[in-house]
Amino acid sequence: MSIDPGPDQASLKALCSPSPFLSIGDLHAGYGRTEILHGLDLFVGKGQSLCIIGPNGAGKSTVLHSIFGFTRITQGRIEKGGDDITTLSPNQKLQRAGVAYILQDNSVFPDMTVEENLFMGAYLLRDKHQARDAVERVLEKYPRLAQRHHQKAGALSGGERRLLEISRALIMEPEVLLVDEPTIGLEPRFIDQVFGILGELQRKEGKTIIMVEQNAKKGMEFADIGYVLVAGELAMAGIANDLLQSTEVGRLFLGG
Repeated sequence: MSIDPGPDQASLKALCSPSPFLSIGDLHAGYGRTEILHGLDLFVGKGQSLCIIGPNGAGKSTVLHSIFGFTRITQGRIEKGGDDITTLSPNQKLQRAGVAYILQDNSVFPDMTVEENLFMGAYLLRDKHQARDAVERVLEKYPRLAQRHHQKAGALSGGERRLLEISRALIMEPEVLLVDEPTIGLEPRFIDQVFGILGELQRKEGKTIIMVEQNAKKGMEFADIGYVLVAGELAMAGIANDLLQSTEVGRLFLGG
């Protein structure tokens, strides 16, 4: 795989507008004794979206897992808004740091109603009235879910289930969304809907989105910034639309 050495921190920071909001510096992380990420740097500005693509086994989901606190970090630093969040637990990331993780796999509870699934996203809110207000706020935002709030989640369409997963992550009002393979398992007719929902969260609510997407073309069309990860290291980075035009990226990941 003839990819040039990865970009330096200065060029990565230059992609952020206006400055880095969430940053990763020299991250070494993995699971148990296995190191998956070898000195990763990542920078994204507030209200920007960043999409990570790469071959299977490159460590893409491990980046999200590391930000959220699911991996063993042996070196490096993760910051949000200038605060060190490297060692916070997943609950602390969500409750204190405003970072939410949207799982790759279908994570709705099919035998629970839409409303009950949303309340699962409010498990860190001790005040029941606060939890109720949070759920009602999300239902008001998405009438499709409000119309089905007493319906079992297992009866929803694929697109509606993904909307429910995204909505559940919004209960705690995070500033950063970590989105793992948002279109996996979806029929083509639902894929644009999901990206439309995420785009609205970015543009209208200023959410910062870091996404892993196997559908490289769709992910890069959506994102502001694109990263190419290979074997746990950053191989390429740039404006996402520019990477879409890259012959090297096209040959390796877009079938060009």
